[in-house]
Amino acid sequence: MKMKGETLVILNFKTYMESTGLNALKLAQASEEVADETGITIAVAPQAADLWKITEEVDIPVFSQHIDAIEAGGHTGRILLESVHQAGAKGTLINHSEQRMELADIDMVVQKSSKVDMTSVVCTNNVDTSAAAATLKPDFVAIEPPELIGSGIPVSQAEPEVVEGTVQVIHDINPKVGVLCGAGISTGDDMKAALKLGAEGVLLASGIILAPNPKEALMGLVSKL
Repeated sequence: MKMKGETLVILNFKTYMESTGLNALKLAQASEEVADETGITIAVAPQAADLWKITEEVDIPVFSQHIDAIEAGGHTGRILLESVHQAGAKGTLINHSEQRMELADIDMVVQKSSKVDMTSVVCTNNVDTSAAAATLKPDFVAIEPPELIGSGIPVSQAEPEVVEGTVQVIHDINPKVGVLCGAGISTGDDMKAALKLGAEGVLLASGIILAPNPKEALMGLVSKL
């Protein structure tokens, strides 16, 4: 499930209580309602324990938050790609700032994801790491300067050159790799600005999850597209 050529919104549930268990299911259902009403492709990335339940209850794409670079066997506590794939995951985040990975491990997960048609989204924090990620041929690179994560300051306003530079470098290396913009995206203006800078979508988290009304916040975010 590659989702190329679409405006993509990925909502990372992280491990907030507001997006855990039954709250995770309600948030996924609200995201599906927004997707149905707007026609925007919205994917959700719940915790591993919530994956199966959510994929059974909603039709929008469900992503894993992380996959370990392992093969089946004795790896207690790790996350196996085959496990989340069989649970219904259509894609995965890789190398998120809260779960950094070695380059070789990123490569392994990207390649394994491709073999089972799961969308791979490699998170990076600057232009150089984005360029390295692009050589691995993921479906998307999501640029997230770590100092802006959870700050409420959108990368599209604070460091627009990061997005522009990332888009240019990635497309020079491999024009088939899409670029997502993360860190501080929480309003429709933020998202519109990110798309103008060349991003194909956004990666969201706390700005939506911790909003008084997450569905209303998500609707506001995509309403200006």
